[in-house]
Amino acid sequence: MNVKTRSNCLSKPIRRMARRYGVLRSIAIAALGLFATGLFGVAPPAQAQSNAPSKAARICVVVPHFKDEYWLSVGFGLQQEAAKTGVKLMFFESGGYHALQRQVSLTQTCIAKGADAILLGAVSADAPDLLAAVETASASIPVLALVNEFHSPHLAAAIGVDWRDMGRAVGGFLATRHPPGTPKVRVGFVTGPTDSGWSPLLESGLLGSLRESSVDIVITRYADTGLREQLREVEDILAAEPHLDYLIGSAPAIEGAMGLAALSDAPFPKLIATYISHSVRRGLQSGKVLAVPFDDPVEHGHLGIRKALKAIGGEFSPRMAGPPIELVEAGDLDTLPLSPADLVLAIE
Repeated sequence: MNVKTRSNCLSKPIRRMARRYGVLRSIAIAALGLFATGLFGVAPPAQAQSNAPSKAARICVVVPHFKDEYWLSVGFGLQQEAAKTGVKLMFFESGGYHALQRQVSLTQTCIAKGADAILLGAVSADAPDLLAAVETASASIPVLALVNEFHSPHLAAAIGVDWRDMGRAVGGFLATRHPPGTPKVRVGFVTGPTDSGWSPLLESGLLGSLRESSVDIVITRYADTGLREQLREVEDILAAEPHLDYLIGSAPAIEGAMGLAALSDAPFPKLIATYISHSVRRGLQSGKVLAVPFDDPVEHGHLGIRKALKAIGGEFSPRMAGPPIELVEAGDLDTLPLSPADLVLAIE
C-alpha cells in the first residue's frame, strides 16, 4: 500500500511564506554584496571570501517523547541525514502527549537557541495554543510537521503518512482472514490519545476497513504511548474481556501484551501492532506478533532533514511527503530497518 499524498492546508500560505523568506534572502544577498564591494567601509579578507565554510543549518526537533521506540528510529534517521548534510540537530522531548504547554514553550526555546527550522512531532492536531505558537514561530523560521498530522496553515511542509492507511492495512489484514459470513471474532483495541495527530486517524481507517468482515471491536482504550500507560490499558481490557480472539495495539501496548502472554497459562489473544518498534520486530521474529504496518520511521527522519533544508532555502511543500506503507507479517522481516538497539540521542 502506498501513501496517498494529501493537501495539508498549505497551498495558499505557501506562496505568502515563500515571498516573505524570499524577500529576507534578497536583502541578505544585497547586504553581502555591499560588504564585498567595501561600501560599508570594510573589505573582507580574500582568504575568507574563497575558503570560509557556509554556516551549518541548525534544526530543532520537538517530539512528544522518545520512550516510544518508534520515535527513536525517527531520531536515528534524523541523525543519519544530519551527519550527511552537515546539519546541527537539537532534540527536545515534550514529556508525552499530554504535555501540551511544554511543547508550546519549546517552539520559542528553539528560536531562542538559534534554530533555522523546527521539525515538530505535534502532541495535538488542533490544540489552539499549539496552533498559535506555530503561527508565531513561523514568522521567524520555517516549521514543519513531523510524523503526526498538524492542522496549521503556517507549516512550511509536512513529513508523514496518512495514519488512516495504517489502520486500513491492519483492518484489511483481519478482514481477509475473517470475511463476512464466517464466525464472529472479538477484538480489543489499545491506541494513543484521542486528540493526537495520528490515533483518531488510525482508528478511523481500521473501523472503515472492518465494515465488510466478521470482526467486532468490542472494547477500546486510549492512553499516552509510554509502556506503563499502554500496559495498564491492556490489563484493563483483558480483565474486562477475557475471551478476546485478537488484541490490536500500539507498539508499547503489544510489547506489554507479549510480556503478559509469557506469564499466562490461559489462552491469549493473537497480537497485531498498529506500528513498528524494536519490540514488535522481535515479536514478529518469534511469531508472537502476527502483523504490523511498516511506514519506515528511519526514512521519516531522512525526509525531515531534506524538507527542512529546502524550507530554510525558501522552498515550501504544499503536499505531505512520506514513505510507502507495507503490511509485514510474522517471519517477513527483510524490510524493517530500525535504529540500533543501543542508540542514545543527545536530548537537550
